[in-house]
Amino acid sequence: MITKTAWKNVWRNRIRSLVVIASVAIGIFAGVFAVGVMNGAIDQRADEIFENEIAHIQITHKDFRSNNDLVCNIEDVSSKIDRIREMEEVETVCDRLFVVGMANTARKSTGVNILGVDPSEEKKMFGLHEELEPGTGDYFGDPDREELAYVGFDLAKNLNIIRYEITDDVSAELKDAGLPQEILDGIKEFTGERFENERSFKKAMRSVLTEDQEREYGILILETSRTFRERARFILTFVDINNHQTGGVFRVGGIYNISNSMYESTNVFVRDHVLRDLVELPENTAHKIIIRLKDVDDTKPVLRKLRTDYPDLEVLGWKEIQPDMALMTDMAEAMYGFFMALILAALAFGIVNTMLMVVLERTKELGMLTAIGMNRKKVFRMIMTESVFLSLTGGLVGMLISWIIIKITSVRGINFGSMQEGFEAMGFSPHIYPDIGIDFFFIVTILIILTGVLSSVYPAIKALKLDPAEALRTE
Repeated sequence: MITKTAWKNVWRNRIRSLVVIASVAIGIFAGVFAVGVMNGAIDQRADEIFENEIAHIQITHKDFRSNNDLVCNIEDVSSKIDRIREMEEVETVCDRLFVVGMANTARKSTGVNILGVDPSEEKKMFGLHEELEPGTGDYFGDPDREELAYVGFDLAKNLNIIRYEITDDVSAELKDAGLPQEILDGIKEFTGERFENERSFKKAMRSVLTEDQEREYGILILETSRTFRERARFILTFVDINNHQTGGVFRVGGIYNISNSMYESTNVFVRDHVLRDLVELPENTAHKIIIRLKDVDDTKPVLRKLRTDYPDLEVLGWKEIQPDMALMTDMAEAMYGFFMALILAALAFGIVNTMLMVVLERTKELGMLTAIGMNRKKVFRMIMTESVFLSLTGGLVGMLISWIIIKITSVRGINFGSMQEGFEAMGFSPHIYPDIGIDFFFIVTILIILTGVLSSVYPAIKALKLDPAEALRTE
């Protein structure tokens, strides 16, 4: 009876109710979709970490993290790896050498981490070999070239290994890609001129492009004009195990391109036996043992076992290696709930205002109901149910729309190409695939019902304070 009456009351003033329902639906849609985008970005970043950067668990010498001293290495690595590989939770395991040094070309130099790897084992551990920038070589594909290195895209740019040039072929390619003729005429003056870095090239383009043209076509021109010095030579310098300055001449075998600019600009991969000889590190030793698990949820129990088995080594899980990402992952659901609560709190003021108008408009009716025997508890329930119906109807519509939009955009993703540099500087991909779990919709539904209940309290109290005799005399 109360429920049916409350539902009919919602539609007594259709326009007003539809306005409230629409505002709630829009607010819920905006909130849920924003959460879906944020959740998708965090999930992609986590996958990137596991797939290309740190895996799930790393083992090092207890003092290695504090100073990166080459003498702080793990001994008898092969037997440890064999033992770890036998664990049923482990998918694959490999070792790495880790040396801090400098990368130098004739024009530029920068600090880097030099990682000595076994390419065949690395392919089992990480997917970095699949992130090869087209046309830049391969992933240690030439076994006769010991001096090959696999470098990051941003490092290649920093060392001027990647350059930019407008040629006739580039102009033709840009024309086929749909670049307007007026822009082609503008950049034609730079034909044949080689730019050593991205900054100087962008500066030249800005001199002939408007802001709108740069925003729409800047990335296309930049990517099409990019050139690469095949097998470019550079020098890696570092200190060996005896604290003697040493180094070697390497050639770029391939360039990887991921969504983490910091990682790209600081990590160089070379063959482990080449690096081992240069730093004079003993055989069967390494600086890191890296472990990839079949299921990330097994991280804690595997950590406990490894710490028991190797008390003299430091065993770290991915949350300890990447605490910022761990914090985001652990707090994500709480942050999303808080975010939605803020949106619903704002919407609650509109619902309160609407319900107050309902009470004032139906003062005589409420007085009559009270006079014929409806007790205060039922009056309260009727107003509260009406408020819940308003908020829940709008909320369900908003959630349905957001679910549909998230499903559509999760296939193709959302490209924030104009903010690519900012996203990649933080380690996030600018192409985000929204995603959200069904459990979040249950949380939002509960929050919507609570919002409806709380929004009804003040209007219901106003209704309960009405004097039936006075209310009946109201026109």
